[in-house]
Amino acid sequence: MTLEDSLRSLSLDYLNLLINGQAFSDVTFSVEGRLVHAHRCILAARSLFFRKFFCGPDPPSGLDPSGSRMNAGTSSPRQPGNSQVIPVNSVGYEVFLLVLQFLYSGQVSIVPQKHEPRPNCGERGCWHTHCTSAVDLALDTLAAARSFGVEQLALLTQKQLASMVEKASIEDVMKVLIASRKQDMHQLWTTCSHLVAKSGLPPEILAKHLPIDVVAKIEELRLKSSLARRSLMPHHQHHHHHDLGAAADLEDQKIRRMRRALDSSDVELVKLMVMGEGLNLDEALALHYAVENCSREVVKALLELGAADVNYPAGPAGKTPLHIASEMVSPDMVAVLLDHHADPNVRTVDGVTPLDVLRTLTSDFLFKGAVPGLTHIEPNKLRLCLELVQSAALVISREEGSGNPNSSGGAAIYPPMGEDHAGGSNVGGINVDSRLVYLNLGAAQMGCKMDGDHQSDNSSHNNQRSTQGGCDTSLYHHHSHSHEF
Repeated sequence: MTLEDSLRSLSLDYLNLLINGQAFSDVTFSVEGRLVHAHRCILAARSLFFRKFFCGPDPPSGLDPSGSRMNAGTSSPRQPGNSQVIPVNSVGYEVFLLVLQFLYSGQVSIVPQKHEPRPNCGERGCWHTHCTSAVDLALDTLAAARSFGVEQLALLTQKQLASMVEKASIEDVMKVLIASRKQDMHQLWTTCSHLVAKSGLPPEILAKHLPIDVVAKIEELRLKSSLARRSLMPHHQHHHHHDLGAAADLEDQKIRRMRRALDSSDVELVKLMVMGEGLNLDEALALHYAVENCSREVVKALLELGAADVNYPAGPAGKTPLHIASEMVSPDMVAVLLDHHADPNVRTVDGVTPLDVLRTLTSDFLFKGAVPGLTHIEPNKLRLCLELVQSAALVISREEGSGNPNSSGGAAIYPPMGEDHAGGSNVGGINVDSRLVYLNLGAAQMGCKMDGDHQSDNSSHNNQRSTQGGCDTSLYHHHSHSHEF
């Protein structure tokens, strides 16, 4: 057994003492109404704070030395052999356990468990690597480590925060900036202050989140950075290159900050950038990025800002967000885009519509057994995407009075609707959100049967369909298109 293995085994043995709780415990803490059993000798050996608390004449603040009596008696909870509980009011239960875990084992993970529901994080399936909840937990752990005199844990937390702020929202970066100032952590302060300086947020917005003297230092950093860039250029090129380079750098910074904000579900910051900095969401391809990388809720909130064109063509191919969502075979993205008036008939430079994309994917899946670029595809989701897009195209054709339900290039999935169902978000007489519920319940596996029911209920339109098992033959049409973005 190597030295590393021995140390790891020792660490786990001590950690098991904490996990097993009451077995050999000689001290009990009460944190947020929950009991935590521990061992005086370990705490005193690992922390000067606990050594003074248990042995010193004047216990430090943070714990109540008088304790909370479990039964009648006069013994002090700071002395062994008593049955009292020591209240902990300075930190929360989760943070207190993290501190104890480090004291017992010398190691701890400050990042929350991925995908678990957390306060201040509304994104489903979040990995909690740099979200607001993860940053808050790290800041609370830092404060507790300093309070209990566990300097090694404080340094570990500082290192973790320095990694988090690189991808965190600018609001969280500013929170860490203020905390690093209070805790006298100069390296973390330097990292955060430079990130805030690069953010491009004007002083009047920074002043809403930071003290005035901190805003002044941020502006000083910006001035120094600008002067340093000028000094690296030949004198005759200063003005020309500075104007072009500074403008390009500023736009790149805005886009990077916008993407970090979207990754953190911070649409409110994106709104501030649009209003305060003149960020153009279309030119920044904000909606395309959100569709590819973010949740349905983020895309919906971005659309509701009213500052992005849902049909904006991107790149040389001219793909819209609906093209991207169709290529991803994402019914929730397709639904939210259609609900905000995405055009199912819009074409790329090569003349490809979102419906063409879905038909080609379906053809590849049915006849080739695989879809290029997609390692796994769920047929029910593909079918639902196709139904949503083709139904939306049918609604638009009826609203335009064309009278041609095949204007989008194929047979209609649903029969013509009455006038009371001509709304854009109620495609095919079935509300978009209801269709998503239908998919989530697994009823999409009965998609062919549902189409068969439509046939029997709408016999006047049977001439538009094939009756192969009740499924629409438009699923098997092949339209070639490019997947290049």
